[in-house]
Amino acid sequence: MAEPSLARLSALFFGFLLLLATYSWVPGLHSGYLSGTGVRKTLGPDPKLRVDHSSAKPHHPLDPLTVQEIERVRAILLDHEPGFGSGSATIHSMALDEPDKKRVVKWKKGNRLPSRRAEVLALSSGQSHVIIVDLDSGRVVSDVVNPTSGYPILTMDDLIVASQVALKSIEFNRSVEARGVKLSDLVALPTFTGWFGPEEEGRRILKVQCFTSQDTPNYFMRPIEGLYATVDMDKLEVIKIVDKGMVPIPKAAGTEYRYNVQNKPVHMDRINPISIEQPEGPSFLVEDGHLVKWANWVFHVKADHRAGMIISQATVRDSETEKPNSQILMFTNVERTGEPRSVMYKGFPSELFVPYMDPGELWYYKSYLDAGEIGLGPAAMPLVPLNDCPRNAYYIDGVFASPDGKAIVQPNMICLFERYAGDVSWRHSEILIPSADIRESRPKVTLVARMATSVGNYDYTFDWEFQTDGLIRVTVAASGMLMVKGTPYENVDDLGDKQDESGPLISENVIGVVHDHFITFHLDMDIDGPMNNSFVKVHLEKQRVPTGKSPRKSYLKVKKYVAKTEKDAQIKLSLYDPYEFHVVNPNRKSRLGNPAGYRIIPGGNAVSLLDHDDPPQIRGAFSNNQIWVTSSYYLFLKIFGLNISPILLVLWCNRDRSIENNDIVLWYTLGFHHIPCQEDYPVMPTVAASFELKPANFFESNPVIGVAPIFEKDLPVCRPFASS
Repeated sequence: MAEPSLARLSALFFGFLLLLATYSWVPGLHSGYLSGTGVRKTLGPDPKLRVDHSSAKPHHPLDPLTVQEIERVRAILLDHEPGFGSGSATIHSMALDEPDKKRVVKWKKGNRLPSRRAEVLALSSGQSHVIIVDLDSGRVVSDVVNPTSGYPILTMDDLIVASQVALKSIEFNRSVEARGVKLSDLVALPTFTGWFGPEEEGRRILKVQCFTSQDTPNYFMRPIEGLYATVDMDKLEVIKIVDKGMVPIPKAAGTEYRYNVQNKPVHMDRINPISIEQPEGPSFLVEDGHLVKWANWVFHVKADHRAGMIISQATVRDSETEKPNSQILMFTNVERTGEPRSVMYKGFPSELFVPYMDPGELWYYKSYLDAGEIGLGPAAMPLVPLNDCPRNAYYIDGVFASPDGKAIVQPNMICLFERYAGDVSWRHSEILIPSADIRESRPKVTLVARMATSVGNYDYTFDWEFQTDGLIRVTVAASGMLMVKGTPYENVDDLGDKQDESGPLISENVIGVVHDHFITFHLDMDIDGPMNNSFVKVHLEKQRVPTGKSPRKSYLKVKKYVAKTEKDAQIKLSLYDPYEFHVVNPNRKSRLGNPAGYRIIPGGNAVSLLDHDDPPQIRGAFSNNQIWVTSSYYLFLKIFGLNISPILLVLWCNRDRSIENNDIVLWYTLGFHHIPCQEDYPVMPTVAASFELKPANFFESNPVIGVAPIFEKDLPVCRPFASS
């Protein structure tokens, strides 16, 4: 019997193992001043410079753990528990145990950093541990065993071991070979089982399904349908094999997606390369590796094991609150800087819920929580220059810990770039005054922080886009491969009245199973400070005009309702009952008396239609509503690797605590239903959903009214290409 190829297993999961062996060198920071011009100028990040991670140090209370800190935590853990050296105890995640929010808010550059601590989620002898390591004292200050009924986030080792256990089963291998598949072509993919009853309590279980990579790297389009093995991860044994009989394996032809290998002609005119040129360099600065300064924005960005990318302490400068700045006045005597005002303490994707709509024995369990089960950080491959990010992008690495506690560098995990796509920030042309020649328009230039993660078959791209008018746009884009199901049918005409209930036929012998995507975001809004925010529901209510009062019959009236408790702020969106949703600081008023605020503006969205007692929906219960609001004392990240956090959100809100004039967190869930079609095969074009955080009486007026337009003289000289 041929041995399965472990190289294929290693290549399967995001290329993560390749990063275990080496550290990477990444783009660095360069900033400076051009003297003698009377105006301060800065050069943005220089992608030609490199940063040595082995000597990097933290500069901000929220900076992620460095390579040196991770290695120090590992040494401390080896003294604390010998199992970390022998392999009987494994690290499932390691991250900064962030200081108290009040301390972070009060901290100023130049102050001493708060005590650096690491939070480690580990598994030892089948028990979950949440360990806090104090780096200053060099000791473990807390080791809590089994704090919940959940299990830590899975590691790469878990996935590899589960595949190996299944492939040691003679019965399983015989079922594979009976289908004409060579074990050398076999790809065994562990998938998560969800939770389907008390009989699964106290057991770490994975189900292993199989694909063939014969003649294609796109094994996802060649499932070995009708077969899976259930593996007990604590006992490392196969506890169940299900073989429902042979189903034709879809063909390899037409599944290739690599540019250099494809031979499929594209009948369209060539699009010439497009690039944004910045002769004076980028307009943004990256200080100390994580603090971003651009236009009127300042924010902290870092990679995270679970969330992928976290944006923290976002502040925007308000030009209506001008204050002299002595350093700038030395140069020009005219420039002034406005007051930096806090908008958001922290924002990140908290969970991704992807339930598939096939209740059969081979598919019912497929309902994934990608952030909590595997983590968006380790699954983030290096971004592809010029394609994932434009030419003017600057890259930031992620630094994580392997299961044995060694530091891993994920190179080029996050990119920052300025975007201009011909959009308009604001405009007006005066048409009603014939003698006036007034045509005013301003270009919209934005700054984007981007991260992409490849969670198995799906790729998700997360964008945080900052505008000079104070708006933040958050976008999630999905691409990659569908999770498909093998079928004996090759044409819809063959189905007759046997239409597959799980999804449509998208290629010969391939069914695209219907599924949902729900992504919930943690948005700790701090409008002009952390302690005095309220959630306001702004309702558009139809009013009937009394007979004889007006030619009109009806109109809309705005009424505002301040949410008093958490249950008041549980929101289901409805087109037929329109609301706006504001986070305001009632203690900060505009000159007109309006409270300073931001509103969340939903984009296209979808709701979960599953019954609330359906096991997948119990785990993904955060999708029961599109908006939740909690006190920020809901410590979601304190158990960030345990797969029960979506349930906790619901349980916490049911306590119905006060949220008025308080430190609150807004949770927003965006989603979309996905009914696959032929265009999604073999790799689906990107589909995106977004929402916006937009100022609402935060500024005294349009904050970009005074922004200068662009003139021809401002741009480099480019000669048009004359075509015949």
